[in-house]
Amino acid sequence: MNYQEASTLWAEDSIRFQQLGVTLPDVRSYIPEGFGTDFAYAMDAQPQLAATNPNSAVPAIFTTMVDPKVFKALFAPNKATQILREERRGTWVDDTIMLPITEAAGEVSSYGDYANNGTVTSNTNWPQRQAYLFQVIKQYGERELERAGAARINWVSDLDYSAAVMLNKFSNLTYFYGVQGLQNYGLLNDPNLNASLTPAPKAYGGTSWYNGAGQIAASANEIFADVQSLFAQLVTQSGGLVDRETRMVLALSPASEAAFTTTNSFNVNVSDLLKKNFPNLRVVSAVQYGVLSATNPQGIAAGNFMQLIAEEVEGQETGFMAFNEKMRAHKLIPNLSSYQQKVSGGTYGAILRQTFTIASMVGI
Repeated sequence: MNYQEASTLWAEDSIRFQQLGVTLPDVRSYIPEGFGTDFAYAMDAQPQLAATNPNSAVPAIFTTMVDPKVFKALFAPNKATQILREERRGTWVDDTIMLPITEAAGEVSSYGDYANNGTVTSNTNWPQRQAYLFQVIKQYGERELERAGAARINWVSDLDYSAAVMLNKFSNLTYFYGVQGLQNYGLLNDPNLNASLTPAPKAYGGTSWYNGAGQIAASANEIFADVQSLFAQLVTQSGGLVDRETRMVLALSPASEAAFTTTNSFNVNVSDLLKKNFPNLRVVSAVQYGVLSATNPQGIAAGNFMQLIAEEVEGQETGFMAFNEKMRAHKLIPNLSSYQQKVSGGTYGAILRQTFTIASMVGI
């Protein structure tokens, strides 16, 4: 059946469809034989393009939005200067700092109107610490700046920020550990510090406040008892110069501080016990007091560490974090199409003037 025959047959049948109430106004014919499988007759097919490739979209960059608010990667906070205050000593040309200390000495004798016995003197020592200077280099090119500017990033400002962060991070590290090879020590490794205590055994087992799964395994009373032992050691070391009213700092890791939320059977947690018994105690947490691990490379291999520090005894401070140059920006050097600038700093580490005011415990 060709197209003419198919069209005639549809004209005859459409009258009968209309009588039945079926109306198909757009139909003109039945499909002739062969039309159903001959795709050359598909008049709605995509025509062949002569010069370009098929495409129905725009480049993805035109539908990509860059958030104008730039976030910065975060680091563990620098806490050394919250434990002991930070001070400048000398300038960047100074290699060594001398720390004079005097000790009263003498002897008494029986009184006599004509006696001339008895004497007093003063002994002087001059312990020393050595400075360590360190630096970073900022460098950037003109094209580099413009490319960053196209992305709405202030590249020079970011480099300035990075230089400040790196210098402060290193200073903070030296305040805890000093610099190897120099008379430059930190709060955790000064050779004059007293030996650390061991925590008391816990009912759960072992001496740590945590079990192997990272759960708090010590009771509130057991945790407070360890702090009590540390305070008792501090009183003993100081010959009674330290008492409960003394301004003190309890320094430990953030995980160890979290254990202070442990509550006893009277609904009193460790923090409450510390506030009641040591009214002038500050608690400062720093990651350097935590366990050495891949995620905490500045930690302590022997386990979680804790220090109790009397800030001042008889008007004399325990110590301070010392630097001779905080951040020195050297001259900007222009090259052909780039710039360089050195930024430097200097540190003495932690200068501890009297270490009998510090007691420590390891393995909590």
